[in-house]
Amino acid sequence: MNETSPESPSVLSHLQELKRRLTIIVVVYVVGVMALMGVSDVVFEFISLPLRMALPPDTPLIFLNAPDVFFTYLKIALVLSLFATAPITFYQAWAFVAPGLYQNEKKAFLGYFFSSLLLLLMGACFAYFVVFPLIFEFFLGFSSEHIQAMPAVKEYLTLVLKLLFAFGVCFQIPIIIMLLVRMDLVTTQSLSEKRRYVIVWAFILAAILTPPDIISQILLAIPMLLLYEVGLLLAKSRR
Repeated sequence: MNETSPESPSVLSHLQELKRRLTIIVVVYVVGVMALMGVSDVVFEFISLPLRMALPPDTPLIFLNAPDVFFTYLKIALVLSLFATAPITFYQAWAFVAPGLYQNEKKAFLGYFFSSLLLLLMGACFAYFVVFPLIFEFFLGFSSEHIQAMPAVKEYLTLVLKLLFAFGVCFQIPIIIMLLVRMDLVTTQSLSEKRRYVIVWAFILAAILTPPDIISQILLAIPMLLLYEVGLLLAKSRR
């Protein structure tokens, strides 16, 4: 009967360490939310700029229910805290898993992590600087003398977060392809042969993730297809 050596950490000690690190992550995140509530109004001013630029001058944003503004700012703080406390979250996760990784696995993990973070930011920037001005200009162009837009802050934030999430996730396509090929779950040849199916699914996924308008769907589907090709090229170059 095999016994665990004194030097080997027990399963219980691993669970205790995991609990401790998760507690640190949660506490830091909650503190971050409370601290960032004070700047949520400034952040909302920034993220609402594409909409306000498309609206007629001096058009206000409204709220329909008394708690809407509070919960809008709270939601912003919840999202902001994810990014503001990300270094601590990453360090705690890394400190837990790193001892069990080989040196080459550590390098690969760090490479994929920072590449994924960069692509996430690129997707969010593409949505904010390219997609938002186009779709708001298009929809608000239907206003007339008798029909005026009065956007609500709650609905606007929901739309913005949905689009930022959609573009940020879809920009992960090269990373996903490289991981699948690296783990020998698929080959670059099989992915190339399925290109026509990918085109169809790209537009289906874009229709699901974006509002029901053709502009945002096209602006999401086309980058997805381009990133698919980029992922294939990178995967081939690393074989």
